[in-house]
Amino acid sequence: MQYILLVRLSPEGIDATAENPQAPLEAERSVSIPGVSALGIYAVLGPYDFTAIIDAPDNDAAARWSIAFSAKIRGEITTMPAVPISHLQDQGGGIDVEQMSEPLPGQSGG
Repeated sequence: MQYILLVRLSPEGIDATAENPQAPLEAERSVSIPGVSALGIYAVLGPYDFTAIIDAPDNDAAARWSIAFSAKIRGEITTMPAVPISHLQDQGGGIDVEQMSEPLPGQSGG
């Protein structure tokens, strides 16, 4: 299963990255959790500094990797499982609306 990590650097993390732009990559490569592989790290614009994508066997392994990476990169991380769109389809190939949550206020129930 893939996970997306949204990273906000702390002031110390910003200083470390400014001094060594390779610091995030070095941090990513130095984290070793059995069964977890890092698929990439990307600098992004907006409220986050970086995003990383990992492959992990379960939430526990993803959480361990996220915590270790956060400590090394000196940042705050939001970790989210990434669900392939194909998993949202029912057997007939469409979205199973019966499984979806209630509509937001102001939206019709369809």
